[in-house]
Amino acid sequence: MKFSGYPRPDGQVGTRNYVGIISTVVCANEVARGIADHVEGAVAFSHQQGCCQTPPDLNRVTQTLCGLGCNPNLASVLLVGLGCEGTEMTEVKAAVKACGKRVDALMIQEEGGAAKTIARGVLLAREMAREASAMRTRECGTKNLVLGLKCGSSDTTSGIASNPALGVTVERVIAENATVIMGEVTEFIGAEHILAAQAKDEATGAKILELVERMENRAKAVGVDMRGGQPTPGNIAGGLTTIEEKSLGAIAKVGNAVVQAVYEYGEKPGVNGLVVMDSPGREPEILTGLAAAGCNVIAFTTGRGAPQGFPFVPVIKITGNEKTWHNLQDHMDLSVHQVMDGGETLGHAGGRIYDTIETVASGTRTKAEISGYVQAMDIYVTGPVI
Repeated sequence: MKFSGYPRPDGQVGTRNYVGIISTVVCANEVARGIADHVEGAVAFSHQQGCCQTPPDLNRVTQTLCGLGCNPNLASVLLVGLGCEGTEMTEVKAAVKACGKRVDALMIQEEGGAAKTIARGVLLAREMAREASAMRTRECGTKNLVLGLKCGSSDTTSGIASNPALGVTVERVIAENATVIMGEVTEFIGAEHILAAQAKDEATGAKILELVERMENRAKAVGVDMRGGQPTPGNIAGGLTTIEEKSLGAIAKVGNAVVQAVYEYGEKPGVNGLVVMDSPGREPEILTGLAAAGCNVIAFTTGRGAPQGFPFVPVIKITGNEKTWHNLQDHMDLSVHQVMDGGETLGHAGGRIYDTIETVASGTRTKAEISGYVQAMDIYVTGPVI
């Protein structure tokens, strides 16, 4: 694979070149979006966290924001906070600066309110955008690809067509030294022993089983059956009657690739190849975790049609459902539905996914980027709001 990417000072490579306007707390979301709306080349990341949470969750949010700011698809970063939140603005700013990027920060309370903060932020972001426009791409190879994986609104076609086809692609890019990040631990349940058997060693397999046990214990703690939450009503309507059926289809996204390591949510991998990241299956949280871990492209399979993208990482929508392909043309980037009736082999479909990743990494925009369906993001936390 060869693509035109943006080299960053820390050695990462971006497939996009945005100015990131990152809200550090829910109270600053409107201001972050207000700044981005007035600057071409700027994108906002907003979320619902950052205040009145337990210390472990506040640390999780802070570390996730650090990862997001260091994502290679951002040329520079403007942090926007309120001024009294629980997240550590100085820590996030230091982390982004350590990546070699320009980073500035604004506090709404210190600036004198939303209007004044937006006005100053627009001027700063426009200056950053001008600097970003002078940056040039260079030819990069598969070793510079950090591919995130996601499946959503799954149905029977997911496990039979789109996920196994993506698995073919994953095996191929890993053979070419890419890094691939797989999350959605909830959707390992019932098939975790199969994925653990694909780990490089017993210790790594045990870590996969530990993540699943954590997730199961959280579900059990509520005291109700998890069905309805997983599988979702849409999954069940699409023919997936149990979490085990859903999980067998979900893990097909990695084919027979070997799991090299297991990481916490949003943690940047220190190895190439396939890694597992702790995360739930819901789009807003896992897409954020993948971006924080450094993904520069995300491949997202969907049966019934999930539209969400991400503010600064291109998300490629792949479906194996012919009806979804025709009904949701505004959201789907690629269809492999002919696998269902024997009109295409998994190998050929995997090759087309590979080609699509290559073109998107070089700048071809995804349907989610074009439509702007990228705002409903959040950060994965496990404790209460207090």
